[in-house]
Amino acid sequence: MIQKRILLHSLLFLILVVQVSRPVCVEVPSDTEAVMGHPMKLTCISCMKREEVNAETRVDWYYVSAEEDHIPIYLYEGHPQDLEGPWKGRLLWSGSKDLQDVSITFVNVTLNDTGTYKCRVFRQFNFDSTYMPSFTDRKVINLVVRKEAREDTTALYSEIMMYVLLVFLTFWLLVEMVYCYRKISKSDEQMQDSATDYLAIPSEHKGNLGAPLTD
Repeated sequence: MIQKRILLHSLLFLILVVQVSRPVCVEVPSDTEAVMGHPMKLTCISCMKREEVNAETRVDWYYVSAEEDHIPIYLYEGHPQDLEGPWKGRLLWSGSKDLQDVSITFVNVTLNDTGTYKCRVFRQFNFDSTYMPSFTDRKVINLVVRKEAREDTTALYSEIMMYVLLVFLTFWLLVEMVYCYRKISKSDEQMQDSATDYLAIPSEHKGNLGAPLTD
């Protein structure tokens, strides 16, 4: 009986978590190192504080030259647009449907792609016909393209720590399960012993179990 109640409560908790959970937007920085000949994603995330508000979004991607000239390389205005220039045909839209992630991806980077890229996000919010505020967000990415990938010791240490933590959590969960099982089993045994002791009492004495003692 106790095991069924625990299982039922766990299922109800999981159902509640699934129903109330929803995706959360997090503005993570973009990777800045790429390997020649491999795809490279330029991450640009601009979260909306109120996702329920309708907004018209325009995204401009620029390459910033050494003279700080902003050269348009990609545009999103209603739909992705690959602009004319040296990058045409080498960039793909990698943004999300809600346009909070407005990233683009190089199909294959070259050494000449090393440089500074800028993502500009312009939003026109539609509260009503008289109040239409706007918002502009900018992200700068300093991309470095290398001929060969460098060994990332930080990623290696992070992976090792992840596996160590996973093993520890698995062991802890196993110990908790064994402890709960033994506790439930002990409780069931005590209930069975109590029932057995009660049944072992002669019927003529059962009615006197609760009677007070008198001198």
